[in-house]
Amino acid sequence: MESSFFAHETTVIDPDCLIGKGTRIWHFSHIMSGCIIGEQCSIGQNVVISPEVRIGNRVKIQNNVSVYTGVICEDDVFLGPSAVFTNVINPRSAIVRKDEFKPTLVQKGATIGANATIVCGISIGRFAFVGAGAVVTKNIPDYALFVGNPAKQSGWMSEYGHKLKFNPEGTAVCPESQELYRIENGRVSKIND
Repeated sequence: MESSFFAHETTVIDPDCLIGKGTRIWHFSHIMSGCIIGEQCSIGQNVVISPEVRIGNRVKIQNNVSVYTGVICEDDVFLGPSAVFTNVINPRSAIVRKDEFKPTLVQKGATIGANATIVCGISIGRFAFVGAGAVVTKNIPDYALFVGNPAKQSGWMSEYGHKLKFNPEGTAVCPESQELYRIENGRVSKIND
C-alpha cells in the first residue's frame, strides 16, 4: 500500500502517528508516538517531534528543530533552523516532572526564527514573528515582532512578514501585499475589504 506522505528511509516514525497527505519528512528525523501532523507539511533533517505534538497544515519545520510534548502549531507556522521548545519550567535530571508539562500554542501563520528558544506555557499570536536567537518567555500578541534575550517587542509585522510602519491615523500598508492594518489599544488587526 502506498503512503500519502513521503518519509526518507532514515526517518523513524513510531506507532500511532497520523501524518497528512503530501507531507514530506527528511533525513534522520524522529516522529514519536501519538503525533498528529497535518497535510502539505515540510519537516527538515534531524527534527524531533515528541509524543502527542499537534502540527497543523502547511507547517514548515527546518533542520534540527525540537518540538516537545505539549506544543501545538496551527496551520502555516514556520519553525526556523535549530529552534527549540521546552515543556517544563524547572527541569532537573533526577526529578521526574512529566506530569508538569506546560502547553505552548503557536497560532496560525506565526514565524519562529533560527535558534530561537520558546519557554513553555505561552502562546505566540497569529502571524507573530520571533527573530533569530530570541528567547521567548511570555505571550506574544498577534502580528507582533519579538527579538532578543529575553525577547521584547520591536514592532509589528504584516501577514507577508514585513515590518509595518503606522501613520499618525494608526494605519499601515504591507509593501508586498498592499493589505491594510490598523493599530488600536496596543493591538494590530488587518482591515478587511
